[in-house]
Amino acid sequence: MCLALPARIVALHEAGMATVSLEGIRKTISLALIDDAAIGDYVLVHVGYALHKVSEEEAARTLQLMADSGILAEEIAEMA
Repeated sequence: MCLALPARIVALHEAGMATVSLEGIRKTISLALIDDAAIGDYVLVHVGYALHKVSEEEAARTLQLMADSGILAEEIAEMA
């Protein structure tokens, strides 16, 4: 299964790229689909693209729901 995961932007790079972090895993992703991203923003990430920004509260709520349902660990393992 491949879901969109909320992750925090920790670095911005040239050419519309960014590094995000989730549970200690860092990935470089494309910001081509969103505007005005900044370090510290939370974005929903799917197949290497940030789909849109979400609030920190929404990110936390989504991650908790995924953890409670048992799918968060599986999705994070696929990211690694």
